[in-house]
Amino acid sequence: MATNGGIIGKTNNASYGKNVITSKTSTGCVTLGTGTTIVQAAIVAGGGGGAGTGGAAGGGGGAGGLRNIEINASGTVPVTVGGGGAAGAGCAGAPGRGTIGNDSILNPGGVEGNCMGTSTGGGGGGCRGGTGCGETGIGGTGGSGGGGGSSGAGCGPKVGGAGNTPPVSPPQGNTGGNGITCGTNASGGGGGGAGAVGTNGLAPQAGPGGAGTDVSPDYGNVGPTCSVFAGGGGGGAYAPGSAAISAGGPGGGGAGGIGTPTAATAGTANTGGGGGGGGGPGSPPYNQVGAAGGKGIIVVKELNKASGVWSMQSQFQNQGAGTWPDGTLDSGLTFDYLVVAGGGGGGKSCSRAAGGGGAGGYRSTGYGPSPLRGSAVSLFTGAAYTVTVGGGGATGSYAVRGVQGENSVIENSGNITTITSTGGGGGGSEQTCSAPGGDGGSGGGAGGAGPACTVRPGGSGNTPPVSPSQGNDGGDSDLSNGAPSAGGGGGGALAVGADGVKASGGGNGGGGAPNDITGSAVSYAGGGGGVRDSGGAGSGGTSPAGGTSGGAASIDGCGTAGTVNTGGGGGASAAQPGPTKAAGAGGSGYVAIRYPTAATGTISPGTNSIACAPGSTKVATFTVSGSIIFS
Repeated sequence: MATNGGIIGKTNNASYGKNVITSKTSTGCVTLGTGTTIVQAAIVAGGGGGAGTGGAAGGGGGAGGLRNIEINASGTVPVTVGGGGAAGAGCAGAPGRGTIGNDSILNPGGVEGNCMGTSTGGGGGGCRGGTGCGETGIGGTGGSGGGGGSSGAGCGPKVGGAGNTPPVSPPQGNTGGNGITCGTNASGGGGGGAGAVGTNGLAPQAGPGGAGTDVSPDYGNVGPTCSVFAGGGGGGAYAPGSAAISAGGPGGGGAGGIGTPTAATAGTANTGGGGGGGGGPGSPPYNQVGAAGGKGIIVVKELNKASGVWSMQSQFQNQGAGTWPDGTLDSGLTFDYLVVAGGGGGGKSCSRAAGGGGAGGYRSTGYGPSPLRGSAVSLFTGAAYTVTVGGGGATGSYAVRGVQGENSVIENSGNITTITSTGGGGGGSEQTCSAPGGDGGSGGGAGGAGPACTVRPGGSGNTPPVSPSQGNDGGDSDLSNGAPSAGGGGGGALAVGADGVKASGGGNGGGGAPNDITGSAVSYAGGGGGVRDSGGAGSGGTSPAGGTSGGAASIDGCGTAGTVNTGGGGGASAAQPGPTKAAGAGGSGYVAIRYPTAATGTISPGTNSIACAPGSTKVATFTVSGSIIFS
């Protein structure tokens, strides 16, 4: 009986990995996303150590094996990142071969080629063969082979070690170059690289290391050498008066030495590069050591694919669970954002204290005051980012606190990215139940009426909590049993709202934050001013740049609304009659996304716009809710 929905053929598991890339530079674990079942991995082993020599030339270390393969993996996957091989010692009469690098393994304990991948450490460089043409002169085998050392008197070339050992397909590395002595000149062979064999020594010039492999087409720019890994170490040389440094292979290979004072250099850490071979007699005691191989690295990309033959049941189950690939891919780029929620409405009283509305939550990366900057986020192509621009909160009344502003949100349809700024809390009004300020991105200022010596609390900011903080608390009110009573200012992005002081006036709104993500500095998220019933209206919160986004309070007229598309809190009002002289509404929110010109953005609706910005970037601005999709 068919169990695959009537389709004959192999059934598979979808992988919904979004092409998210993780680099591991040390042994540990990789935690894969929900729905990921297949990964592609560049597994780079530790490079081999370069050889030392006792008065001649050592071979360069072979690069660590590099395998770029797909395996089945899900959940939390252990990884082993192999260390580089130790350098060979150098001393007269007892030169030392370099040590083989250590293997790197993705998911050790699994089945090789199915759910586990292993790359082999690079072979150590061969040291001077010496009397009797000893086998220590031959380069060591490994992922890539070590270069051969210079031969002893009357001996032939010392061959480089074999690469791709043990053999895998595609090959994980190449053979090291041969070393040789010619008269008074000695030269070691270059270690093999993932992309090319090590070059033979041709006295007086030692052999450069073999080139590594560029994996950037699959993983973008990762690692210390721009995605080129596993270059072989250069061979050492002894050629009095004419020796030149032998370069390591591109991809982290260390250069060979030519004696005092030019020592061999180590393979670059987290590239799997081979260490350079030691060379030259220098001066007694003729101690020319090689250099160590570079530590490996493992780069994992969670694949987004559903190839093969699929049952309808499997498709339906994956789509229902949200784990069917939707074409969304991690571009390897990042974007900065500014997300400001709607400000809270100002509070209202009839000849009593009222509080200013709290500013909408303020969240930003890359621009604006540094303490409030978060981290840029990954830019995904192929699925829309939905942008919600929160409206400002409506004004309060005698018995009703100002209304909280609406949230502003950036959300990717694949639930990869969600950035939410919370609407500002409403300002407190006159009656006891409506007097405390409301909680929100920034808290609303408190209002109220007697009894004497009573303090009503301002609303809490940064609610719910995020880091960095999205806002501050509103100011408290200071009440009497009758006049005077003073309301607190709404909290702002940079500062708490000032407390009302019945002896002097309502509290000013907390300061807003200047932000130049669009190329021009604008003040966002200032709190609304609170009001005292018998004179003394608080001002809206101002930013260090001088802009005002929060509304000012009024004693005998309408409170000022928060500025549109800044998330400013509304100013309070203590005027009578209430219905015709209202408090100020909160200002609507705002969203901006600044991204590299390497990506193309398409925005909707037409009210929103995309413009060029400095530094090869563009900025998408949203004054109303909409969406943007990148390609």
